[in-house]
Amino acid sequence: MTRLSLNRRRFLATSAAAGTACLGAPLYAQTRELVIISNRGNPDQRAALEALAKGFGTSAGVKVSVNNMDHEAHKTAIRNYLVASPPDINFWFSGERMQGFVQRGLFSDITDLVEQNGWADVVPAMGATSVDGRIYGLPTAGLLWGLWYRQDVFDENGWTPPATAEDFFTFGETAKAAGMTPFSIGTKNMWPAAGWFDHMNLRINGLEHHKDLMAGRIAYTDASLMKVMKPWAEQVNAGLFLENATSYAWEQAAATLAQKKAAMMDLAGFISYGFPEADRGQLRFAPFPTYDAGMGRYEDFSVDSIHIPSGAKNPEVAREFLTYFYQPDTLWSYLEPDGNLPARTDIDVSGSHIMSESKKGLIGVDGTSQYYDRDTNPDVAQAGLKGFQEFMARPDRAERILAEIERARARVYGAL
Repeated sequence: MTRLSLNRRRFLATSAAAGTACLGAPLYAQTRELVIISNRGNPDQRAALEALAKGFGTSAGVKVSVNNMDHEAHKTAIRNYLVASPPDINFWFSGERMQGFVQRGLFSDITDLVEQNGWADVVPAMGATSVDGRIYGLPTAGLLWGLWYRQDVFDENGWTPPATAEDFFTFGETAKAAGMTPFSIGTKNMWPAAGWFDHMNLRINGLEHHKDLMAGRIAYTDASLMKVMKPWAEQVNAGLFLENATSYAWEQAAATLAQKKAAMMDLAGFISYGFPEADRGQLRFAPFPTYDAGMGRYEDFSVDSIHIPSGAKNPEVAREFLTYFYQPDTLWSYLEPDGNLPARTDIDVSGSHIMSESKKGLIGVDGTSQYYDRDTNPDVAQAGLKGFQEFMARPDRAERILAEIERARARVYGAL
């Protein structure tokens, strides 16, 4: 595979001297321009973007300016620059965080570009950058959630990952008999419980229901939600989860898996950071069990994205850049330093064990959602995160908890 050469030392020296780097062919030979705003915090990934931007500038005869902003500062700045002084290309997040800008007409529709290149055929997460059937950006890479386990532990016990709703309980009893917690989870920071909710709702009610719920079009008091909470409560009451989960951050919960005290954990590939490096090769990925054999397989895959602002001064050059940037080798040269799973399934990630395992869960997926708090309004997300954390300690409060979340949904989205 072709690799774009990266010179990190040169990049760091250049970026220290100036926040904006002008890349490409000599100025006297250039007649076209492209301005890119990036929000990458990883210096190696910023260097990779500089290298591929330079390659594009040279081959296309374009003067390319790359401005990398601080990740947190960019979250505020984007609300201003998309209106006042939009670049030609910018990096952002998909899902709910993108939709607000689309609704305000600030991102360009690139559906035709996606169709011309057949990208949707190799990007199961293309729906993450779609609104009402139109596409407004390209997913780059993200975090695919699923059940992780240690291969050596499963080999020693002759176990296979649970595949159905019934398997949850069979596997749980087997793991407990071996002296292990069936499923580790740490809800001190609340979001891991919401990840479990996402999976349960996707398996029981499906992707369209989940999207409608996240968009405020379904009330949390709707009967369909109790179809999720009741079996989840059965799992809690059966003792399938780590005791006193609210006392554990995700890293501490992951450590129980690393120490062979727990059998599985629902998380993304960053679970590897909770493992000693020598043990990471034992990690394996399994999809979350099914509840309805006739339901498509839908997964949580929170992806970052790249966009053309609607006010771009050079939209045609921006489209050329996206076509260049989104080729498998070029996209991989940008993504490899950061370690997130590529949204394209035709990229070779065999050099990374964790990404190779994650990719197994992406092949054959029928559609994806974002993680809970990236798919819905922040105020609703906060109520949901708090509610799901409480539910895992007190599943008997399910109806009251859903009513609390519904109050937040109604304040934001209105009565149904």
